[in-house]
Amino acid sequence: MPDNKVHYGMVIDLRRCVGCHACTVTCKMENNVSEGFFRSWVVEADKGKYPNVIRVKLPRLCNQCEKAPCEQVCPVNATHRDEGGVVIVDTKKCIGCRYCVSACIYDARYVSSEKGTADKCDFCLDRVKAGLMPACVSTCIAHARYFGDLNDPQSEVSQLLSENSCQVLRPELGTNPSVYYIGLDKALEGADYANLVKGR
Repeated sequence: MPDNKVHYGMVIDLRRCVGCHACTVTCKMENNVSEGFFRSWVVEADKGKYPNVIRVKLPRLCNQCEKAPCEQVCPVNATHRDEGGVVIVDTKKCIGCRYCVSACIYDARYVSSEKGTADKCDFCLDRVKAGLMPACVSTCIAHARYFGDLNDPQSEVSQLLSENSCQVLRPELGTNPSVYYIGLDKALEGADYANLVKGR
């Protein structure tokens, strides 16, 4: 996106995450997520060998890709990026065909059993427009999640990116995610990468 435009993004500090799942619970409550589905969740896996076993915790959500596969496959143009770079679903256009669900490399989409349309994390855009933080950010007890404008060098997320070694999930696929992780390389070292990045 052009530098003069807002580009919302999130930084998740894996050194802080305690795996409490408060983000998962508050997201379901805030967004009325269908039973059995999640917009935000935490994948956990063990790495190492007994007695030196470490529990890896990886918070997951829509990565708000700049080159979103879900957007490219939608036959009715129901998925698009808004002015802040957030990938959103127009439920008035969506026909529930599930193409976008299959195309998402982060397993971040589902079809709502109540609405019959695709659903996913949208960074709680209604809250953001009201001047609030996304629900998962405001409820994180470990202060592991940060949200803001990636194009603003003074924003907390921009400063975290400049001061830390940050990675994205599945960078080799070239989707340019807007969700970054601090400590991802260390967390994934010796862990089951495939299950962490695709698991629920």
